[in-house]
Amino acid sequence: MMSLADYAVALLAVMGGAALGLAFGLVYFKAKFRSWILDKEAEIREDAIGRSRSSVTGRVAEQLAPLLPNFLSKYNPKDARFLGSPVDLVVFDGLDEGRLKGVVFIEVKTGSSGFTHRERQVRDAVRAKLVSWELLSER
Repeated sequence: MMSLADYAVALLAVMGGAALGLAFGLVYFKAKFRSWILDKEAEIREDAIGRSRSSVTGRVAEQLAPLLPNFLSKYNPKDARFLGSPVDLVVFDGLDEGRLKGVVFIEVKTGSSGFTHRERQVRDAVRAKLVSWELLSER
Protein backbone atom coordinates (compact mmCIF):
# COMPACT_ATOMS: atom_id res chain seq x y z
CA MET A 1 0.00 0.00 0.00
CA MET A 2 1.23 3.50 -0.90
CA SER A 3 1.82 6.00 1.76
CA LEU A 4 0.53 9.54 1.70
CA ALA A 5 4.06 10.70 0.89
CA ASP A 6 4.15 8.36 -2.14
CA TYR A 7 0.83 9.81 -3.38
CA ALA A 8 2.20 13.32 -2.91
CA VAL A 9 5.36 12.49 -4.87
CA ALA A 10 3.31 10.86 -7.65
CA LEU A 11 0.94 13.83 -7.76
CA LEU A 12 3.86 16.27 -7.90
CA ALA A 13 5.43 14.22 -10.71
CA VAL A 14 2.19 14.28 -12.73
CA MET A 15 1.70 17.99 -12.09
CA GLY A 16 5.32 18.71 -12.98
CA GLY A 17 4.98 16.71 -16.20
CA ALA A 18 1.78 18.53 -17.07
CA ALA A 19 3.39 21.89 -16.34
CA LEU A 20 6.44 20.98 -18.43
CA GLY A 21 4.20 19.78 -21.29
CA LEU A 22 2.16 22.97 -21.08
CA ALA A 23 5.31 25.10 -21.11
CA PHE A 24 6.68 23.30 -24.20
CA GLY A 25 3.24 23.56 -25.86
CA LEU A 26 3.11 27.30 -25.21
CA VAL A 27 6.61 27.80 -26.62
CA TYR A 28 5.68 25.78 -29.73
CA PHE A 29 2.37 27.67 -30.13
CA LYS A 30 4.12 31.01 -29.70
CA ALA A 31 6.67 30.12 -32.40
CA LYS A 32 3.92 28.99 -34.80
CA PHE A 33 1.83 32.08 -34.05
CA ARG A 34 4.80 34.36 -34.62
CA SER A 35 5.48 32.65 -37.95
CA TRP A 36 1.81 33.07 -38.94
CA ILE A 37 1.91 36.77 -37.98
CA LEU A 38 5.04 37.33 -40.06
CA ASP A 39 3.43 35.60 -43.05
CA LYS A 40 0.26 37.70 -42.67
CA GLU A 41 2.31 40.87 -42.26
CA ALA A 42 4.07 40.14 -45.55
CA GLU A 43 0.69 39.60 -47.26
CA ILE A 44 -0.71 42.81 -45.79
CA ARG A 45 2.34 44.81 -46.87
CA GLU A 46 2.17 43.36 -50.38
CA ASP A 47 -1.54 44.22 -50.60
CA ALA A 48 -0.88 47.77 -49.37
CA ILE A 49 1.87 48.26 -51.97
CA GLY A 50 -0.46 47.02 -54.70
CA ARG A 51 -3.24 49.35 -53.59
CA SER A 52 -0.84 52.27 -53.38
CA ARG A 53 0.46 51.50 -56.87
CA SER A 54 -3.12 51.42 -58.21
CA SER A 55 -3.93 54.69 -56.48
CA VAL A 56 -0.86 56.44 -57.92
CA THR A 57 -1.62 55.04 -61.39
CA GLY A 58 -5.17 56.39 -61.14
CA ARG A 59 -4.01 59.85 -60.08
CA VAL A 60 -1.48 60.00 -62.93
CA ALA A 61 -4.17 58.90 -65.41
CA GLU A 62 -6.48 61.66 -64.14
CA GLN A 63 -3.80 64.27 -64.77
CA LEU A 64 -2.82 62.89 -68.18
CA ALA A 65 -6.36 62.20 -69.45
CA PRO A 66 -6.49 65.37 -71.62
CA LEU A 67 -3.50 64.01 -73.57
CA LEU A 68 -4.96 60.56 -74.27
CA PRO A 69 -6.33 59.69 -77.72
CA ASN A 70 -9.91 59.04 -76.57
CA PHE A 71 -9.98 62.52 -74.96
CA LEU A 72 -8.29 64.25 -77.90
CA SER A 73 -10.81 62.75 -80.32
CA LYS A 74 -13.62 64.63 -78.51
CA TYR A 75 -12.17 67.67 -76.74
CA ASN A 76 -9.42 70.28 -76.86
CA PRO A 77 -7.02 69.82 -73.89
CA LYS A 78 -6.91 73.64 -73.52
CA ASP A 79 -10.60 73.51 -72.56
CA ALA A 80 -10.00 71.07 -69.69
CA ARG A 81 -9.57 72.04 -66.05
CA PHE A 82 -8.39 69.50 -63.50
CA LEU A 83 -10.31 69.41 -60.21
CA GLY A 84 -9.43 65.97 -58.83
CA SER A 85 -12.35 65.78 -56.46
CA PRO A 86 -15.31 65.25 -56.48
CA VAL A 87 -14.87 65.01 -60.29
CA ASP A 88 -11.59 64.78 -62.11
CA LEU A 89 -12.07 67.24 -64.96
CA VAL A 90 -14.41 69.95 -66.12
CA VAL A 91 -14.25 70.60 -69.86
CA PHE A 92 -15.50 73.91 -71.22
CA ASP A 93 -16.01 72.45 -74.69
CA GLY A 94 -15.15 74.97 -77.43
CA LEU A 95 -14.10 77.79 -75.09
CA ASP A 96 -10.56 78.00 -76.51
CA GLU A 97 -12.00 78.59 -80.00
CA GLY A 98 -14.37 81.27 -78.68
CA ARG A 99 -17.65 79.35 -79.03
CA LEU A 100 -18.66 77.39 -75.96
CA LYS A 101 -20.71 74.33 -76.89
CA GLY A 102 -21.16 72.94 -73.41
CA VAL A 103 -19.70 72.14 -70.02
CA VAL A 104 -18.74 68.51 -69.44
CA PHE A 105 -17.88 66.86 -66.12
CA ILE A 106 -15.44 63.98 -66.59
CA GLU A 107 -14.52 61.23 -64.15
CA VAL A 108 -11.43 59.20 -65.11
CA LYS A 109 -11.35 55.54 -64.05
CA THR A 110 -8.54 53.02 -64.43
CA GLY A 111 -8.54 49.29 -63.80
CA SER A 112 -11.54 48.02 -61.90
CA SER A 113 -12.07 51.08 -59.73
CA GLY A 114 -15.68 52.05 -59.15
CA PHE A 115 -17.47 55.26 -58.29
CA THR A 116 -17.34 56.64 -54.77
CA HIS A 117 -20.54 57.76 -53.10
CA ARG A 118 -19.61 61.40 -53.71
CA GLU A 119 -18.84 60.78 -57.40
CA ARG A 120 -22.23 59.10 -57.85
CA GLN A 121 -23.93 62.06 -56.18
CA VAL A 122 -22.29 64.52 -58.58
CA ARG A 123 -23.13 62.33 -61.58
CA ASP A 124 -26.75 62.05 -60.47
CA ALA A 125 -27.04 65.82 -59.84
CA VAL A 126 -25.73 66.59 -63.34
CA ARG A 127 -28.05 64.00 -64.92
CA ALA A 128 -31.00 65.51 -63.01
CA LYS A 129 -29.96 68.94 -64.32
CA LEU A 130 -29.42 70.24 -60.79
CA VAL A 131 -26.67 72.51 -62.13
CA SER A 132 -26.71 76.28 -61.99
CA TRP A 133 -24.49 79.34 -62.43
CA GLU A 134 -24.07 82.01 -59.83
CA LEU A 135 -22.23 85.31 -59.50
CA LEU A 136 -20.55 86.00 -56.18
CA SER A 137 -19.69 89.68 -55.97
CA GLU A 138 -18.15 91.73 -53.19
CA ARG A 139 -19.09 95.10 -54.74
